[in-house]
Formats: sequence, structure tokens, C-alpha cells
Amino acid sequence: MSFNNTNTDILIAGAFAAFTVDLLVYPLDTIKTRLQSPDYRRLYTTNGATNRSLFRGLYQGIGSVVLATLPSSGAFFTTYESTKTLLHAINPTLPSSTTPLVPLPILHAAASSTGELVSCFILTPAEVLKQNAQMVVRGSSSSSTTHAFDGHATRQAFNKFRNNPSQLWRGYTALVARNLPFTAMQFPLFEFLRTKIYRLRERKGLKSGSLLETGMVTAISAGAAGTLAAVVTTPIDVVKTRIMLAAAGGGAESQREKVIKEMQAQGKDAKAEIERAQQAARGGRAGGLAIGKEILRTEGVKGLFRGGALRGAWTALGSGLYLGVYESGRRFLERRRVGDEGLAPY
Repeated sequence: MSFNNTNTDILIAGAFAAFTVDLLVYPLDTIKTRLQSPDYRRLYTTNGATNRSLFRGLYQGIGSVVLATLPSSGAFFTTYESTKTLLHAINPTLPSSTTPLVPLPILHAAASSTGELVSCFILTPAEVLKQNAQMVVRGSSSSSTTHAFDGHATRQAFNKFRNNPSQLWRGYTALVARNLPFTAMQFPLFEFLRTKIYRLRERKGLKSGSLLETGMVTAISAGAAGTLAAVVTTPIDVVKTRIMLAAAGGGAESQREKVIKEMQAQGKDAKAEIERAQQAARGGRAGGLAIGKEILRTEGVKGLFRGGALRGAWTALGSGLYLGVYESGRRFLERRRVGDEGLAPY
């Protein structure tokens, strides 16, 4: 599909899509972070059953993400579209054929990976703040809707980095390690599915070129592709979560005393829980591979895929909305700028 869009169109469409998705699926992301946390059992379970704390403050940390997601998503789509256009232009065809020398899925994977490298650098500090804010435990009164967008949790998370702000970028490698394979799988599959659906609709005489069709076809293609990529990359996502949560790890002794008191008050095995917390802290300073091995040793394969079903579900919703709104948005902006007569063909 071809569009006659300017970089401004792409930036606006990408930012609007990111903002829309952040508001709608953020609660699911918060629950996923808590499920993947090494402190999940200590903070969110009572006698082996999930307690209400898991569902409190589901919008904690959203402010930092919204502020960073707008420029990072704009940077991603601008880089992705520019790189994809460049690679298509320089990709020669095979002799006596119209088949490109380098398969299109490889070009799309390379373009999306380039976009992720740029986007992740902008997004990493906000992602670290977000995940630490999502883990701030609030009282029962926080379930009130008046506290839904309270910035207290974000400020509390930010205070942990005052003495060492460089730690905000600690998770960059982990974020890239998760997002590169994710986008390398999602975007080629997304482009393939979208092309197939449009060709099928064209053969059946159903193709209209409307904004609704653009949004629906894109949403279905992106949702299906995103779900598969999300489930496959869940182990990397679990490791990334552990690294980012451990990035704030200051005040180890006071935190240890606090945990002991909490465990004793709840009648839990304080020694076992403290050992788990210490392993998590060591993991924050270790490499991703070492953390993955530790999770596998202590929690098994199930631990590496913790939150995978939820991640797949919210990625299906999030990716569908994200790319659906993005494609519809830039098509709308193109129509406003050049008129229906000057639209690029699908």
C-alpha cells in the first residue's frame, strides 16, 4: 500500500495512535508487570490467592509513558517508513523478472528494527519509571476513580533515581532485545496479512478504499501478527521487566527490614521471601542471560512465560488499535492535504 504522506503526517498519526492505545490498554500492561515481578507473591497474593492489590492503581505511571510515547512512536514510524522506502528503492530485481532480489519480509524486518533502535532510546527512561511506578503499593482508598491518574506513584518512582539518573537507561539493551525480535516478527507478518486481505477483498469486489476499511483491515492484520510475536517473545519481556524493576535498587537494607516486618505481620516465611528479593536484586546487576537462567532455575519454564496470555491478549488489542488508528489517521491527513483525486493507490 502506498501513501503520499509527509513526515508531519506520519508524526501526527503515530503520536495520536500511541496516545489512544496507552489510555485504553494501560491497565492490562500494569497487571502484566505485576504478574512478572519477582515480588508478585509477596505483594499481590494472600494464602496463595490473588488479592485486590493487584487491581489497584492500574494507571500508575501513565504520565511518563504518555510524554515519552508520543515522540518515540513518531520517531519509530518516521524511521520505519523512511527506511522501508529507501530499501525498496535500492532493492534490485532478479534478471528477467520482477521479483526483488531481497525478499520484502526481510526489508520490512530491517526497517522496523531500525525504527526500534531509535524509538527505544527515547522510551527507555519512561519505561523504567513506568514499571517501577506500577509496583508502588497504595492503600485501599486508591481504588477510587479520583486517584486513577494521580502522579504520586510516578514521583515516588522518580525519587529512587535522583542520586543516579543514568540508571533510567539501564533497561535500554533489554528493551531493544525484546522489541527487535518482536517487530522483526510482527511487521513482515502484518504487511503479508494486510496485502492478502486486500487482495481477497478486491477479488470479491468488496474493496472500497474507505477510512473504515483501512482501519479494520489494518487492525485485524496487526492484531493477529502482534499476538503471535508477543507470545513468542514473552521470556524476553519477563527478563526486561526484572531488569527495569531492579534498576531502582537503592536502599537495600531499609527495604530488607521493611520486607521482614511485612512478612512477619502476614505470617509468611520471611527468610524465603527475602532470599527471593535478594536474588531479584542480584538479577538487576546481572546480564539478561543470567537473569533468564535464574528464573528458569527457581520458577521453571512457567516463570519465563508468566503473563504471556495477558501479554498476547493486550497486544492483539493494542497492536490492532495502534496500527489501525495510525493507518487511518495518515490516510485521513493525506485526504485533507491532497484531496480524494490526488490519493495514492492502494
